[in-house]
Amino acid sequence: MARIIVVGNEKGGSGKSTTCMHVATALSRLGQKVGALDLDLRQKSFGRYIENRRAYLAQTGLDLPTPDYRDLPDAHPAHGDTAQDQRLTRAIEAMHATMDYIVIDCPGSHTRLSQVAHTLADTLITPLNDSFVDFDLLARMDGLTGKIKGPSIYSEMVWAARQMRAQAGLQPIDWIVVRNRLGAQQMHNKKKVGAALEELSRRIGFRVLNGFSERVIFRELFPRGITLLDLKDTGVDQLSLSNIAARQELRDLMAGLKLPALQIGF
Repeated sequence: MARIIVVGNEKGGSGKSTTCMHVATALSRLGQKVGALDLDLRQKSFGRYIENRRAYLAQTGLDLPTPDYRDLPDAHPAHGDTAQDQRLTRAIEAMHATMDYIVIDCPGSHTRLSQVAHTLADTLITPLNDSFVDFDLLARMDGLTGKIKGPSIYSEMVWAARQMRAQAGLQPIDWIVVRNRLGAQQMHNKKKVGAALEELSRRIGFRVLNGFSERVIFRELFPRGITLLDLKDTGVDQLSLSNIAARQELRDLMAGLKLPALQIGF
């Protein structure tokens, strides 16, 4: 049965879709069968990324490993208030037996679909911009003392999802907070955010990993639907130092996810 990886954060601009695409494509390149769903029914950035990839491969004749993206099935009027739940359930059921992984991108807001997806997550990845603005997604902090006052609404939602899984006898969620847009400068702020995340991780139970630094390359990859791992296959003979460093960040992230029976070989 497929392992479900949910990428969730109720604030936009944290790099969710970039993270989704690189994780899903990395798994595909490692020989895994990967399904993909996008629960942001308006923007569909993850879905558009994969659509761009399909179009680029068709135009160039390249054959690159690609996640199997599918739209959610239409809602059935008879399902009433549970229509959205049924759409997600049916989409996952259609892939569960044939895929090794299903990667789900959640919208940057609180929705019923996102809430249900969190209860289904075997692995939950929460990308954060490396700042206290995004830290507020996880916990409330006293501005004078710097002490953590309590969990945020999003953390409480993850807690509720964990409780539901426990009641159903399912394995606990492996929750991973990923620090994106790490900058080489502002070391004092970086250390303060890092220390706060480490303290909070012990209190509410998540792991902290470094994600992707701020790089222009990520904005350039989207229109063609390619990732860092595809550059040499698309004719880039010599990778820049920045691209090499970005590939290492992805390699470290994939290793840190500790997905079962997965050997990182890129």
